[in-house]
Amino acid sequence: MTTPIESRHSGGMDEVPDPQVPPKARRRRYSAKYKAEILAEYENADREGRGALLRREGLYTSLISAWRDQRDRGAKEALGRSGGAAPATAAQNEAARLRKENERLRSDLDKAEAVIEVQGKTLSAAGPVLDQQQRQAREAMIDETITELTELVGTKAACRAVGRSRATHYRRHRQSPAPPRQRREPARQPRALTEAEEAEVFAVLYSQRFVDMAPAEIHAVLLDEGVYLCSVSTMYRLLRRRGEVRERRRQATHPPRVKPELAAEGPNQVWSWDITKLHGPVKWTYYYLYSIIDIFSRYTVGWMVAPAESAALAEKLLGETIAKQDVDRDQLTIHADNGSSMASKPVAFLLADLGVTKTHSRPHCSNDNPYSESQFKTLKYRPEFPEKFGSIEDARAFCSEFYRWYNTVHRHSGIGMHTPIDVHHGYAAEIRDHRASVLEKAYMAHPERFVRHHPVPPALPTTAWINPPDQDEKTPPANSTTKLSK
Repeated sequence: MTTPIESRHSGGMDEVPDPQVPPKARRRRYSAKYKAEILAEYENADREGRGALLRREGLYTSLISAWRDQRDRGAKEALGRSGGAAPATAAQNEAARLRKENERLRSDLDKAEAVIEVQGKTLSAAGPVLDQQQRQAREAMIDETITELTELVGTKAACRAVGRSRATHYRRHRQSPAPPRQRREPARQPRALTEAEEAEVFAVLYSQRFVDMAPAEIHAVLLDEGVYLCSVSTMYRLLRRRGEVRERRRQATHPPRVKPELAAEGPNQVWSWDITKLHGPVKWTYYYLYSIIDIFSRYTVGWMVAPAESAALAEKLLGETIAKQDVDRDQLTIHADNGSSMASKPVAFLLADLGVTKTHSRPHCSNDNPYSESQFKTLKYRPEFPEKFGSIEDARAFCSEFYRWYNTVHRHSGIGMHTPIDVHHGYAAEIRDHRASVLEKAYMAHPERFVRHHPVPPALPTTAWINPPDQDEKTPPANSTTKLSK
């Protein structure tokens, strides 16, 4: 039976504008044995069993298909391999693994026996303490025990075996610091200036003629006049001794950057955009993915894959995306980081002409642009994301399929487990009502299965924030979007 929601999705997608604008983390590893076992279990299971297997192991169907291809290719290569030393069989590999495991267990057993033997001595002395002498004897025995065990299992395990804190053990055996050595006054260098010569230098530095000059300038002027008092570094050293070396020029002092606080109560009120690199076919070659996301609906309203990062391409992407989304003047705020394309004059002039407010993140603060960063992580952690793209057309084809899935299939916890397209185009309330009716029917059929309360679907989002204020300061924005200009 086809629900109204499914029929709307299947028939109304042509009305949605295409968001595309044309222009190393360590990953999970799978051994060959693991792949073979999973393939055998997957192929022998029924449909439900296959689904349960994938969820239990945290795998995707695309990985199963790739592993099956690898297995078939490996079988063909083995049939065509010439004679020679045969590779080790599974039984031989298992025997080698068991030998290593046996050696490790034997070593652990020896350590455990040593611990038990020494613990017997220690625990016998751990009875009630009657006087200072017995307490000292017990502590000495514990010290001796830890010393014996440290050579076998290390200090941490030895302390744990006898029940003493490592900090206590280290503190008891810490050597006292050496007594402080008496500091001698430095001997006066024979080539140093005399007190009379230092007074003459200070008199020159403080004179009305030279008081506004730097020591290097004073030194040059005096040399031109045939006078040498001391070197430039000596002038600085004498001034530094009196704390008189500091900046006197009128240099600008930049105020601290204000934290941007943006709130959206509906689609097309606040967008976030960023650029990320995609590896090309050879080293040091990249393609650049431009992406614009609506922070309220999580809908990707525009994206582009280009061979370079430039202000002209950013201007083209923003201009065409704003036109596609039919955004009115003074309705939209666009947030980005401080990249050269984001802060360029062409982009700033375009947004000013269209009546769009722009904000920027604080320097070196990725938390100010969380939605774009999260989307890029979703992109690059997909199981089918390649290590490198063979061409720019390959990158565009991959991103086209990804954004179709991201906008129409992927459900986000931040928007009530809806798809971005449903929230962006106003279908989420209808879908939530449908979910609520399904849950109500389930409750009426088996109320005993819902112990705490009536089942309800996740709530719809009301406000999406970038850097929400403190709880005691957070108030609904005066208009649809709280804008912060820098």
